[in-house]
Amino acid sequence: MTDLILALDQGTTSSRALTFTKDGQILSQAQIEFAQHYPKPGWVEHDPEDIWASVLKTAITAINEAQAAGGRIGAIGITNQRETVICWDRETGKPIANAIVWQDRRTADTCARLKEAGHEAMLRSKTGLLLDPYFSATKIAWLLDHVDGARALAERGALACGTVDTFLIWRLTDGASHVTDETNAARTLLYNIHDGDWDQHLLDLFNIPRTILPEVRLSADAFGISREDVLGLSAPITGVAGDQQSAAFGQGCTKPGMTKSTYGTGCFVLMNTGHEAPLSGNRLLTTRACRADGPPVFAMEGSIFIAGAVAQWLRDELKIIPDSPASEAMAASVESNEGVYLVPAFTGLGAPYWDSEARGAIFGMTRQTNRVALVRAALEAVGYQTLDLVKALASDGFNPDLIRVDGGMSQNNWLMQFVCDLTGTPLERPVNVETTALGAALLAGLKIGLWQSEAELDAVRQVDRRFE
Repeated sequence: MTDLILALDQGTTSSRALTFTKDGQILSQAQIEFAQHYPKPGWVEHDPEDIWASVLKTAITAINEAQAAGGRIGAIGITNQRETVICWDRETGKPIANAIVWQDRRTADTCARLKEAGHEAMLRSKTGLLLDPYFSATKIAWLLDHVDGARALAERGALACGTVDTFLIWRLTDGASHVTDETNAARTLLYNIHDGDWDQHLLDLFNIPRTILPEVRLSADAFGISREDVLGLSAPITGVAGDQQSAAFGQGCTKPGMTKSTYGTGCFVLMNTGHEAPLSGNRLLTTRACRADGPPVFAMEGSIFIAGAVAQWLRDELKIIPDSPASEAMAASVESNEGVYLVPAFTGLGAPYWDSEARGAIFGMTRQTNRVALVRAALEAVGYQTLDLVKALASDGFNPDLIRVDGGMSQNNWLMQFVCDLTGTPLERPVNVETTALGAALLAGLKIGLWQSEAELDAVRQVDRRFE
């Protein structure tokens, strides 16, 4: 029997389960997309039961395939869409409402009022974040204030709340564990990244009871044991990280200055800053990075809300491409963008603008503009947004000499070369672009001793292509 790590990668548009061998190879995998709900303009929701069902189904499929191939699951790692929040009844385990997704902008007015009241500087000094609907705190407060009976449940200690990792761990352990890791906690606007704990001042500001929040642990830690009657497998959950920090760990960005850019639903550039937590002068975020032990590790991050989601929009809403990979050949088939530019601010603009009221726009169209021009403009928009983040890093005194890229959209060679040329920075793509899942697997494996040290993990990572 081969020792394997099961990685559960719960993303914004789909859930994946993968099993990894000790040499970092994928033995089995499964993926399921689930419904996106847009009840009002700027609102984005998921049904938590859809999330759970997709995770459970993909996990069981990956486990069965791995076991049929002679594999044995030694531990479970979880990585997840960050900032998305779910609240549920502790007694029944049932969610009290749909999950509010990280892209959701319904709390923009709340954030504006808090800014006007002068709270942002204090929040930034404690959390490294900005006052924006993107983060979890105002989402949790909205649920407590707008869902019938939510406050009453919270006051009697019968309500649990957390990011998606916390909800999954609760379900996998049948309510035995209400926990999260520091990379997810650091995205809530409630966690003091310097003290390493929920901040009572911030909890009071947002009127959120501490009792509903999970216990915070390291990214490689003991999070509970999956129940055999739930998953069909009893195994320790020993690695948990928010998707971007997990991708950085999977890419080996464990030393100061090392940088990765993940092209998934959104795009996220993250640079390791070591044990220092610098504050950006260009509205980038300071956040916790993954660690298995030792003192806290920090990172500087730029968040783009729409990257791969623009290809999904071209496919599902405009119906001008059959699938995302088709966009590469279309973009390469023309010599230029013909003056057409797309601003994909479908849910506002992230770093460095942080404009929750911005909306998408297309410029430069003429009578000759066709679907090929729109597809190319959509891909170029991802490059221009990446350039914004690289410029912001440079203005803060951080100049990456290499960016390690990953995520499904990084398989688009035309786009990666465009980003490389635009930023003037070499890009390096790994053989396994599923580095988000790999990061969670590596954290889980470190905790159980499948790998003895972080240095040993370098042999697991292999480069596919370098763009100059």
